[in-house]
Amino acid sequence: MTFKLTDYEAYDFANRRHIGPSPKEMADMLKVIGYKTLDQLIDDTVPEAIRQAEPLDWGPAMTERDALYHMRKVANKNKVLTSLIGQGYYGTTTPPVILRNILENPAWYTAYTPYQPEISQGRLEALLNFQTMVSDLTGLDIANASLLDESTAAAEAMTMAQRAGKSKAEAFFVDENCHPQNIAVIKTRAEPLGIDVIVGDPLDFEADKVFGAIFQYPGTYGIVRDFTDIIAKLHEHKALAIVAADPLALALLKSPGEMGADIAIGSTQRFGVPMGYGGPHAAYMATRDAYKRAMPGRIIGVSVDSRGNKAYRLSLQTREQHIRREKANSNVCTAQALLAVMASMYGVYHGPDGIKAIAQSVHRKTARLAKGLESLGFKVEPEVFFDTITVNVGAMQGVVMNAAVDQGVNLRKIGNDRVGISLDEQTRPETIEAVWAAFGGDMKDDSEKNREYRLPEANLRDSEYMTHPIFHLNRSEAEITRYMRRLADRDLALDRAMIPLGSCTMKLNATIEMIPVTWPEFANIHPFVPADQAAGYTQMIEDLNDKLCQITGYDAISQQPNSGAQGEYAGLLTIRGYHEAQGEGHRNICLIPTSAHGTNPASAQMVGWKVVPVKADQHGNIDLDDFRAKAEEHADNLAGCMITYPSTHGVFEETVGEVCDLTHKYGGQVYIDGANMNAMVGVSRPGDIGGDVSHLNLHKTFCIPHGGGGPGMGPIGVKAHLADYLPGHPEFGDSVGPVSAAPFGSPSILPVSWAYCLLMGGAGLTQATKVAILNANYIAARLKGSYDILYSSKKGRVAHECILDTRPLDESAGVTVDDIAKRLIDNGFHAPTMSWPVAGTLMVEPTESEPKAEIDRFCEAMLSIREEAREIEEGKIDKENNPLKNAPHTVADLVGEWDRPYSRQVACYPPGAFRVDKYWSPVNRVDNAYGDRNLVCTCPPMEAYAEAAE
Repeated sequence: MTFKLTDYEAYDFANRRHIGPSPKEMADMLKVIGYKTLDQLIDDTVPEAIRQAEPLDWGPAMTERDALYHMRKVANKNKVLTSLIGQGYYGTTTPPVILRNILENPAWYTAYTPYQPEISQGRLEALLNFQTMVSDLTGLDIANASLLDESTAAAEAMTMAQRAGKSKAEAFFVDENCHPQNIAVIKTRAEPLGIDVIVGDPLDFEADKVFGAIFQYPGTYGIVRDFTDIIAKLHEHKALAIVAADPLALALLKSPGEMGADIAIGSTQRFGVPMGYGGPHAAYMATRDAYKRAMPGRIIGVSVDSRGNKAYRLSLQTREQHIRREKANSNVCTAQALLAVMASMYGVYHGPDGIKAIAQSVHRKTARLAKGLESLGFKVEPEVFFDTITVNVGAMQGVVMNAAVDQGVNLRKIGNDRVGISLDEQTRPETIEAVWAAFGGDMKDDSEKNREYRLPEANLRDSEYMTHPIFHLNRSEAEITRYMRRLADRDLALDRAMIPLGSCTMKLNATIEMIPVTWPEFANIHPFVPADQAAGYTQMIEDLNDKLCQITGYDAISQQPNSGAQGEYAGLLTIRGYHEAQGEGHRNICLIPTSAHGTNPASAQMVGWKVVPVKADQHGNIDLDDFRAKAEEHADNLAGCMITYPSTHGVFEETVGEVCDLTHKYGGQVYIDGANMNAMVGVSRPGDIGGDVSHLNLHKTFCIPHGGGGPGMGPIGVKAHLADYLPGHPEFGDSVGPVSAAPFGSPSILPVSWAYCLLMGGAGLTQATKVAILNANYIAARLKGSYDILYSSKKGRVAHECILDTRPLDESAGVTVDDIAKRLIDNGFHAPTMSWPVAGTLMVEPTESEPKAEIDRFCEAMLSIREEAREIEEGKIDKENNPLKNAPHTVADLVGEWDRPYSRQVACYPPGAFRVDKYWSPVNRVDNAYGDRNLVCTCPPMEAYAEAAE
């Protein structure tokens, strides 16, 4: 008997990894909505005018085995040499216990941003450890929970200095010893804001002419300078001082705070995070207490819960862009949480003594290397250093560089006659000997006979750091393994339950897609290696770009933006560059609907544009009359519009083509926010409906995990006429400036999205979109009647997400959207997106990954919450003392006295909650107001931990 798979069965086999409902379950769900086939639902949901004509097609979907085989062949084209290039990127050893239990653990990498603090206590503690470590090392009062990379942190620090300082000057000074990519990104950020950037010698600049200055410490060529006197001069003229500091060097060197710095920034990459061809890595920013409210990014703080126990939360949330819009401090909405957690665990694992020992070892190696080169007759600069030296080789530069490559080592080319060398914790005696050999020497490295130091005496550190007991408790692997497990158990991530966040697309991050990320061929490549050593990366990026162009209808892709907000910024800069090239640099008006993402107006102001809001009509769509009137009014200066499609309200607006046509008619360009691409892939292309540029959230639609609030990637696609204005990079000699530190942003996580495309094929990606729309409409159908669906199309359909109007419950029962969110924790769910884009509502997005059983469990939870609200309405339970107002309930609520007018079972085991595998919130409801009144953003004393454990 021969057995043959039907085409449908083969297709289902290829895609069942990512698509939750089975074919039978889809049929049952369609019946509930009122359709016989999935295509009928799509026809009624997606307007015919915007449907793409040709299907996605780049060959059949690969099996897991074939995909890994193919990706391995491509990865092998990368050449993993020992890179001593430095320039902000260094070899580092990720402790295996951290590699396995953090980076490769879905409990950590599938978590969402900790906006719901009760179910984020584990990662919040890890990030608080990060802040404490950074604050201690930099000698400053407060640090944030990470930024995208060192270069963007430097640019953010510049604009922060302008906001927070009292100098009226319009120029900003940049130390010529800063890393080249830092200088380049600062210039990119400064130009549209009208900031004059002065690059020069820090010993020779006029402090009264600048509002701030940034210095690299140690400098990119190795110099270690004490900036105390220079900073004092800046302060005399009310200017602020920024120090870009290597945190490992700070274990031995005087801290920025001790020199009087107002802000410190840098990268924690060498704290156990692989180079990854440029990222992702966690940058940091620290500042004095006086400037904390001007600092961009997220800050973790300590508060209490409703029972008075210690609890962590995000602090100072009024700085979020969704609230402040064009008045936001910056458009930063993505941190590098997962990488910050890794760096913090590196600090916890090694402790201050371990960190100092690593720093001493790196320095001694560098001193031995320098001594050997001097014995060969070469001039080594500077005389004192930490880990980096510069060697004058004259006309031998090319010979030395090539000889080093032959020895398996990459050195840094500086000018035409110098070579830079930066050592790191992975440097072995054989490495030092290989460098000597490249310079013509035949010597052996004897670490026992050569233990000299060449650190500057004036800069030696004598202050303590990382004194908190958390950095002294975990000396054994057993201890730190248990510590990381305890923190993970406090959190709710995708490995436990659905996270139905509207506009955030928390979908499956398949294990197979994550595996290549830690392959050495992807992880251990320096971003500035010669092109022939990154041939595998080049092939992968080009192939992924080709697929993304086919998916979006655009002609070119830039992978440089390393977050969605960074993609917005890069896209608007691209439009700005185009207008200037056409002689229309005066165009500076941006039309943005009031429902737009909060980062949209913030991004527009960052490129020097003025935001003109456009109204929404009663159905939540763009008010076409208002849009037309404002486009015509500003025709002479219209730079463009920013729209989200499908709309932020979860609907495919039928007038999108007219909006694009009007923008083009009056000389503007159309930016389509790609946050909702999970409703479009394979069905509709932004480049076909009138878009000129879009960013793609690879950490949403294309399966890169959120990691508790980063990493992310936000590449931009553009039409051909904008391609010449995409971000460039100084390493490539481009004339257009960069927006991120590395040429390709955070490329070591691109294998995730590439694998997703290979595994799904064009047909699979299209099916994923259709099922995402099915799942959202199924939820809307099941909850209709109990909750109003705020917006839908003329045919009553939603896109891939729907907005539940919970405001009537507040009016009838005093049940707020917060109450519902916290009660969902008792049910074992992360809340949907709260109060955005409409206050007092919940925006739900199930994605295609969730099976019908999990979606039904969520619906049952929401229906049970509605019944609890009904009991309040009917006076059956107290309006203030009820399961909704007291949620979430903890294990502590199961023991001791119980004086509430409902049972413990009702409190802790509502419908939808698992009986055996129930998730327990580690704290009761967190008091946000208390946390803001009593701002504590470093680790509390150990007594507080003991109190919380009681």
